[in-house]
Amino acid sequence: MRVRFDEQLELLNSELIKMGGLCEEVIFKAATAMLKGDPELALEVIPIDQEIDRKEHDIENLCLKLLLQQQPVAKDLRLVSAALKMVTDMERIGDQAADIAEIVRMDNIPFDNNNPYIRDMANATVYMVNNSINAFVHRDLEMAHAVIAYDDIVDDLFNKIKVELIQKISACDITGLEDNFGEIAIDMLMVAKYFERIGDHAVNIAEWVEFAITGHLKDT
Repeated sequence: MRVRFDEQLELLNSELIKMGGLCEEVIFKAATAMLKGDPELALEVIPIDQEIDRKEHDIENLCLKLLLQQQPVAKDLRLVSAALKMVTDMERIGDQAADIAEIVRMDNIPFDNNNPYIRDMANATVYMVNNSINAFVHRDLEMAHAVIAYDDIVDDLFNKIKVELIQKISACDITGLEDNFGEIAIDMLMVAKYFERIGDHAVNIAEWVEFAITGHLKDT
């Protein structure tokens, strides 16, 4: 019985890695589409987001089978319960990447592809998502804590983007050089907010890893 349970846990790890890889891909494509102003690339985000939704369903079913058929002990129960929570955050990561792609696809606004803060936010969130999943697979508490700490970097980048946009809007008010910059600024701020939320979901995943390993859940 235990051998069968361990095999299914390995399958769970494998499926989470695949779902995590899809999350990395969907963030990267959404960010690239945005920075290049490429609506066609933005369209490629949609099927990846749909695949993430399917993975969520498959992993939920696997977790329920583990809970109902294998009668896990306390530590294993925490692992499976954490995985159930994690896939919800991963699915939302896909949704928010799709929201970024939708802004690119519908508005076709020329983003500043030299903006280092947007690029850095995209790279940071990919890093956080990847390491939060790896922390679960390898039961690595230190890696989970590093993901949680890294969220400060994403928050700082978001604040820098806000300040920069405010400064540019103020300059436009004075010079009148770009009548449509207000619309561009709103979309850029929304994109930055979606990246910030993706970082928050990665933190949630890392906190569920901590729960799976230690039994401690933040704010409880």
